[in-house]
Amino acid sequence: MERHKVLLSVVAPAYNEEAVIEEFHRRLFDVLQKLGCRFEVIYVNDGSTDQTVECLNRIRQQYDGVKIVDLSRNFGKEIAMTAGFDHSHGDAVVVIDTDLQDPPELIPDLLMEWENGYDAVYAQRDSREGETYLKKFTAKVFYRIIGYMSQVEIPPDTGDFRLLSRRAVDALGALREHHRFMKGLFAWIGYSQKAVIYARDRRFAGETKWNYWKLWNFAIEGMTSFSIGPLKMFSYLGLGTSLVSFLYACVIIYKTLIFGDPVAGYPSLMVVILFLGGIQLIGMGIVGEYLGRMFNETKNRPLYFVKECLEPAGHVEGQS
Repeated sequence: MERHKVLLSVVAPAYNEEAVIEEFHRRLFDVLQKLGCRFEVIYVNDGSTDQTVECLNRIRQQYDGVKIVDLSRNFGKEIAMTAGFDHSHGDAVVVIDTDLQDPPELIPDLLMEWENGYDAVYAQRDSREGETYLKKFTAKVFYRIIGYMSQVEIPPDTGDFRLLSRRAVDALGALREHHRFMKGLFAWIGYSQKAVIYARDRRFAGETKWNYWKLWNFAIEGMTSFSIGPLKMFSYLGLGTSLVSFLYACVIIYKTLIFGDPVAGYPSLMVVILFLGGIQLIGMGIVGEYLGRMFNETKNRPLYFVKECLEPAGHVEGQS
């Protein structure tokens, strides 16, 4: 398809980003104008409690091609991205965070690989500026674990910043599960994929919304959404514990019969009971995570509600 006929949609979820959203759009608009294609920018306000909506309204009044999808409350980034995809019309769709850690200046490289025939072009980080060693280490460990446990290959060191073809976006739109680990869904739909390497920047302004508690829950979401590995692990752990217990019982019986050693009493008994009780409770917790997700999915509720959707004045022709 000739580039001047292409419509590019940019989906940008935003939650309490008043400090950075206008600078983000300025840089994004500068990039889009130079692409030589038509474009639309879809901001999804995910229930912000600051002045993000007011900032977006100012942007919409100053620039053509800006659509605002204002959700009725905070549904989370994964569902906000889905809402953006649902409201996009582009031949290709870019999803990008508004905190400027993912540079809009990389979009021309993503678009070029899409023109080379790839349905999904993802930005893969080779460095993460402004993040602590602990966060970098835990992120590295998480991507390796989820890659090992998952039945689909999830690229390591890759966030949500990527470009998708229209058929890839339509495929994602057919998946309406509520527990949406988007990094896994991006990989699960298949199609041809290509990585573009980049260096991730510091946040331009504002505070990160991801504390360690949220990251921990996000990791659990990923592991339970795309793997039954935790259930298998506890099946093997239960089998191993039973085998060790049987062998230890044989040793105790042998020592009692041959050497007359007394059976260990209260302290060892308490240790065994507490150990096995802890293993059982952890196993029940993992089963509960899966049951809870099944419970939520069977409700079949809509993924989100839109409070207001402000359409752009029109799609914008980029400069050649």
